[in-house]
Amino acid sequence: MKVVVIGGTGLIGSKVVDRLRKCGHEAVPAAPSTGVNALTGEGLDQVMAGANVVVDVANSPSFEDQAALDFFETSGRNLAAAEKKAGVKHHVALSVVGTGRPAFAASGYIRAKMAQETLIRAAGIPYTIVHSTQFFEFLGGIAGDGGKDREIHLSSGLMQPIASDDVADAVTDYALGAAVNGTVEIGGPDKAPLAEWVQRFLAATGDPRKVVADPKAAYFGAVLEADTLLPGDGARLGAQNFQTWFARRGAGA
Repeated sequence: MKVVVIGGTGLIGSKVVDRLRKCGHEAVPAAPSTGVNALTGEGLDQVMAGANVVVDVANSPSFEDQAALDFFETSGRNLAAAEKKAGVKHHVALSVVGTGRPAFAASGYIRAKMAQETLIRAAGIPYTIVHSTQFFEFLGGIAGDGGKDREIHLSSGLMQPIASDDVADAVTDYALGAAVNGTVEIGGPDKAPLAEWVQRFLAATGDPRKVVADPKAAYFGAVLEADTLLPGDGARLGAQNFQTWFARRGAGA
C-alpha cells in the first residue's frame, strides 16, 4: 500500500515513514526538501498518484495567528484537491487535544487547527483526526531559552504529555486501519500541572530556573481550565512515562 506522509521528514513524520516501511508498505515522505510543498501545491499531484492513504503531520512554520491560519487553510485545500484527483481512500491528520474546547477559543493557533479540521470534515474523503496531547519533546520549548530569567510563570492546567515514539506508533496504526470519520485521542500515561512537567524537565537537564505555577498564565494565547489539555475517557495512552522518555533521549534513542 502506498502512503504519502505530508511532513514526512519531521519529528513525527520521519518516525511514521520508518514504521510504515518496516510493515512492508510504500511510505513516501513529502516535504519541501523532497520537492513537495502542500502550501504552494508543488509536487502534490505527482506524489499522490497511486496513493491509498495520506497522513498529514505537517505543522505551520509560524505560530503567529494569521500565518498559522493561512498555512492550515491553504495546505488543507491543496491536499484535499490532490487527494480527490488521485482517489485517496483515507486521510489521517495529526491535531491537538483540546481543539474546539471553549478555553482554547483565545488561541489563534488552535483556531487555525480548527479551520484545518473543518476542511477535512467537509472534503468528502474518509478521514481520521488524531488529537494528541503535547509531546515530551516540547517541554524545553515551553520553558524557552535560559537567558537571565531565573523564574518562569507557566500554567497550572493539567497536561498529559506523550513521547513522539508513541505518537508515531498511534498515527501509523490509524493510517493502516479503517477511517473512523471522526476524532480519536492519544496521550501519555501520566498527568500533572504543565508547570510541574516543565520543572521536572529543567531539573533533569540541570537548568537552575524555577517554574511558578500560575493559573492565569497563558498557553498559546489561552488561559487553560484544569482539563483543557487532557484527553477524554477511552483515549489511547502511550507506553513511555517521563523517566523512560528522558532516559531514551539521553541515550540518543
